[in-house]
Formats: sequence, C-alpha cells, structure tokens
Amino acid sequence: MILREVMAVLEEFAPLRIQEEWDNSGLQIGSPGQEVHAALIALDCTPELVQEAVERGCDLIITHHPLLFEPLRRIVPEDPVGRTVLAAVRAGIAVYALHTPADKVKGGVSFAMARRLGLQNVRILAEEEGGVGLGAVGELPEALSAEAALEAVKRAFGLKALRHSRPVEGPVRTVAVCGGSGASLIPDALRAGAQLYLCGDVSYHRFFVPEGFMVADVGHFESEVKIVEIFCALLRKKIPNFASLISEQKTIWQA
Repeated sequence: MILREVMAVLEEFAPLRIQEEWDNSGLQIGSPGQEVHAALIALDCTPELVQEAVERGCDLIITHHPLLFEPLRRIVPEDPVGRTVLAAVRAGIAVYALHTPADKVKGGVSFAMARRLGLQNVRILAEEEGGVGLGAVGELPEALSAEAALEAVKRAFGLKALRHSRPVEGPVRTVAVCGGSGASLIPDALRAGAQLYLCGDVSYHRFFVPEGFMVADVGHFESEVKIVEIFCALLRKKIPNFASLISEQKTIWQA
C-alpha cells in the first residue's frame, strides 16, 4: 500500500483544506510515495507509541493531535518531541495527523460525543461554508434535571468527577458539545439554545455563565478519544487488506 492512498481515504473523510489556520494536520514524517504495510492509530504520538509501532510491525502512525505543532528549534533526545521524531525516522515510520479537519466534519469528534450522549437531531454548532464547522448540538431523548443530565454525562464519558458551573433550575433538553479546548464556542452554544455545553480545558472564568445555561468540562482526552476508533473503522472499511491497529498504550488510549 502506498502512503498517499491511505492519506486519500482519511482526507476524503476530513479534507486538510478545512483545517484551522493555526493547525498543522497532514503528513508529519515520511513521503507520500513510500510503501506502508500497517498503521498504528492513537490520539498522540509519543516515543512510547513509536516503540509500540516497531514492536507490532507498523510502519505508519496516525494520530489526531499533530506531533509537529510548534516550530522546532532543535531535534534532540532530551526533548519529548525531538525524541519521538528521532525514533520514528530511525525506524522508518511515517507519521500522519488529522486534527481540526476531524473536529469539523459530521461524523468526527463532536458528533462522536453526541452519539455517546444519545443526542437526537444532531447538527453542527458553529457551521461554516461547505457544511462543516466546530462542535455539535442536539436534543436528549427526554428532558432531564440538571443533576440527572450531569450524571448522564459522567456515565457517557466514564468520569468519576465532573467540573461544571452552577446547575440550571429548569429542565435540560438541548445539549451542545465540542471536543478538545472548546470554551470559545460558549457563545455559539448559548445562541443554539442549549442548556448544557460540554467541552474540555475550561478555565476558571469561563464557568461564569448566564442563568439557564451551564458548562461542564469533560476533559480534553475524554472528549476526543473516540476519534481513534473512527479512524480505525474508516480504514478497515475502505482498505480491508491494510492492517489498521489501535494503540495499546494506556497513556494514549483507554477503552
């Protein structure tokens, strides 16, 4: 299998052209023309993941978060990113990332969050031209109290604890979600009529929200991790003769 063929499947699902300006999705290490035989899929690329790829016979790593996100001034083993780059190059492993494009398409990160909650009538929260955009919004099958809705969130995302703003007094029916650092979409969730908004990386002051609305931080990892399954299922369906494996690294992947 030629790497560009694998990339084409992923980019048909989530085109690179829709990535955010600050993002660095796409091929991180390697050549589109090189031959690859098996892919290891995870949320983040680390030295441990490269070692797992070597042990499992994978010559391609696919992650959601880009390994190369900020400019590198040096590539040295003392730096985790540098150590990962060196390990991948030495092993002849290509590295590819599909970040905000997978955040912005229907069926991507936020829609996976909506499925976990059982939301209905799901649509894009902050829609852009072309029918893509960040976040998703939908309705619970039935209205819940704030307390019951928060417990449902904890069950859906496997959380023992949940940071949230003051519970609303009325029923919760419309829920908005965004994977990763999504606090900037709080105004969009308010405009969509949501009573509850879920995302990750919510800072202290973002919890001060209007009455009748609440924000809950489900965690960056917890909100995005299902994209690993989505990538794997996509490749297995489109390229059934190509080995696509989910990482067993517990620091990266948790069932």
